[in-house]
Amino acid sequence: MKLFQKLIAAPALISLASGFAINAAEINSTDLSDYSNSNNLVSLDNFKSDTLFPGDWAYDSLKDLTNSPKFNGKSVSRLEAAAELNNLIAGGEGLMNGAAINRLSDELGSELAIMKGRVDGLEARVNTIEAGSFSDTTTMSGSAGFLIGATDSATESNDTVQFEYIVEVDLNTSFTGEDKLNIEIETGNGLTNVGADETGLDWGSSNADELKIDDINYTFPLGSWEVAVGDSMDASKTWPNACSMNNMVDNLGDCGASNSVDLSGDVSFSASSGFGDGWEIGFGASGGDGGSNGLFTKESTDAYGLAIGYETDTYGFTAAYSDKDTASYYGLVAYYSPEELPTTFSGGFEAGTPDSGSDTTQWAFGISTELGEGTLSANIGTNGKIAENAEEIYAYDLSYEYPINDSMSITPFVYISETTGTTVDTTGAGAFVSFSF
Repeated sequence: MKLFQKLIAAPALISLASGFAINAAEINSTDLSDYSNSNNLVSLDNFKSDTLFPGDWAYDSLKDLTNSPKFNGKSVSRLEAAAELNNLIAGGEGLMNGAAINRLSDELGSELAIMKGRVDGLEARVNTIEAGSFSDTTTMSGSAGFLIGATDSATESNDTVQFEYIVEVDLNTSFTGEDKLNIEIETGNGLTNVGADETGLDWGSSNADELKIDDINYTFPLGSWEVAVGDSMDASKTWPNACSMNNMVDNLGDCGASNSVDLSGDVSFSASSGFGDGWEIGFGASGGDGGSNGLFTKESTDAYGLAIGYETDTYGFTAAYSDKDTASYYGLVAYYSPEELPTTFSGGFEAGTPDSGSDTTQWAFGISTELGEGTLSANIGTNGKIAENAEEIYAYDLSYEYPINDSMSITPFVYISETTGTTVDTTGAGAFVSFSF
């Protein structure tokens, strides 16, 4: 009879055999006396002890065949003995002792079958887990945040106290080790972000509690170039960008060069390449939303741009040009981090030449410095684009980011946004807590 067949038939054979006879040679009267009061001695249904003891033929046989340290004069469970027998069979060491192996297989057939069932069950569970898991090259990171704040504005209808949240999930998968498929999922309930229109914070999401794809793109090498294509992707995704401002007010974002250095987009192409000693160049293009007007047609809303940058450990700059359907923009941003100070200075300037109307300018300047365990940031700049001969209005913000631990931080803030045509400014204050996972 083959071993597999023995494993299947063993429980039934053992049950039958135990009902007919017991070999007197296998009974040790002394052991019976010593262990007569043991709960492990005899099972009423098959007359077999759950434990093997020195002097039992199976115990002594396995000790001789395996040389295992388990058989050191102390008793072992039948399952432990079956495990040693299984290792003996799997390793092939018992092939020269076929008769003994066959007899042990009959004796421990029930336990071998139990072990096989447990292993098969474990493999099934592992396979189920692996079938529902990410691929080996997929990583996930995420963040969440809560914001509470209040504003006092020139328009009383915009005075508000708000509690908002945002959740972001970032999935990245590589297929060659050098490429990356990026999918960003986002939701939130931000409406005015503690302020009216763009005088508010550069924070949150206005997805109205709906989970949406915020960005999907694929980045890959092409010779010495890094290339990215995607939907809802900035045309400047791969470009150099030397802006290091930690701003609160939306209009101070991107160091005041949000139309050139940071060229937004929808269906976009972006590419960049370094050419030694800290220099890098980038260019990109973005079409409309891919809807009825198509991409790069007369009717679609398209944008093109290029940038060049230089960076070292202590300073860097980026100059950029963009051409949108309604205007062209020239921007310059830079940072400086002196070695003797835990401080970074950053700022930028952008000039716009619209197809109609007056030329525009905007700028921003900020400073961030380590203070205690956190970072204190202060920023100032024009509150958006300012047309020639128009009233200049400004925005100011102050914040302190304090790390609670490696994955949590709290940032209290205050800001002032001047408003055109009024002497009453919009002021805001609050705090947000950020979590990363």
